[in-house]
Amino acid sequence: MLEPTKALDRFLASVERRGFVMARLAIGNADEALDIVQDAMMQLARRYADRSEQEWGALFYTILQNRISDWRRRTKVRNRLRVWLGRDEDDIGDQLENIADARSPDPEGRMGDKRAMAILEAAWQQLPTRQQQAFQLRVWQGLDVAQTAKVMGCSEGSVKTHYSRAVQALRKKMEGHLE
Repeated sequence: MLEPTKALDRFLASVERRGFVMARLAIGNADEALDIVQDAMMQLARRYADRSEQEWGALFYTILQNRISDWRRRTKVRNRLRVWLGRDEDDIGDQLENIADARSPDPEGRMGDKRAMAILEAAWQQLPTRQQQAFQLRVWQGLDVAQTAKVMGCSEGSVKTHYSRAVQALRKKMEGHLE
């Protein structure tokens, strides 16, 4: 068995990139997403390092989702104040930066991929938060229904419903853009 700090380091390294992508998609700001992921990782290390390795995944994603929700609440309040004070909201940058696709080295293929990614991004932004969470946790993080329910703080039936609706909405928006 690995020493606890090495095991935790290995775990954090394995979830860092996926957590960052989740946060960046959820809030649309790479710098803020990085801060959120680092905060979630620090909280896991501080409070739950003594737990078993099997528990870390669900704990990390629960902390991450809570941090994303906290960020959204704070941003909503800030935006209300900006409107009240008569200031424009900050422009939110490109949700997904250029992602290199090794499968498509030709320029025409890359353009098609960029168009499809832009359509997927727009469709993603239209999904309700709970559908985004269920999709991310089930597909990108590979959590099962029970783990996803625990992270989201809802029933397994709700996870199935949110996930199914997200998949249907994304498929509908992507019709004709996928090979």
